[in-house]
Amino acid sequence: MRKPLALTLAFLIMAFHVAMSSQTALSKPSSYFTEVNGEVFDEWGICRTSAFGERGYFRVVEVDGEVDFKPIIAYESLGRLADIAYQLGAMFAEKYSDKYQLAEAIFDYVKQHVRYTPDVDQFNYEEFALNADELAKALIERGIGYGDCEDYALLLAIMFKGAGLRSAIV
Repeated sequence: MRKPLALTLAFLIMAFHVAMSSQTALSKPSSYFTEVNGEVFDEWGICRTSAFGERGYFRVVEVDGEVDFKPIIAYESLGRLADIAYQLGAMFAEKYSDKYQLAEAIFDYVKQHVRYTPDVDQFNYEEFALNADELAKALIERGIGYGDCEDYALLLAIMFKGAGLRSAIV
């Protein structure tokens, strides 16, 4: 039985920082996707079309009656091989010594360069999560990126982490 969405979101907020700070990652934009039974998986086996389940991009599962959350898609852009989004955050950190100005500058950059676009309009799936590097690559190459809520949240979280800031997905 799934817990109400509000409880899940509250847990996500509390768990995200701990989960992100303790994991190493595969990183870079995915180079290929595979469709299995109507769900899309990236080269690391993460389901991009669902947040729920062991391979869901946020790995929301019930364990012993409690909701467990592990944002496994974030790990594709963190760790020893951190790539584009993490480096973008680090570049902002070189320009701003005040952490509040730094956070605001990163937020403003993402707000100005990412256009909210529903997944169904962009990918023909009701849900499809981009990893932070896929969205950051679009920003670098085209000056604009397209994504929805989790895409914004992941990009901001990874850029903040690269800049040395703490964050949580809400």
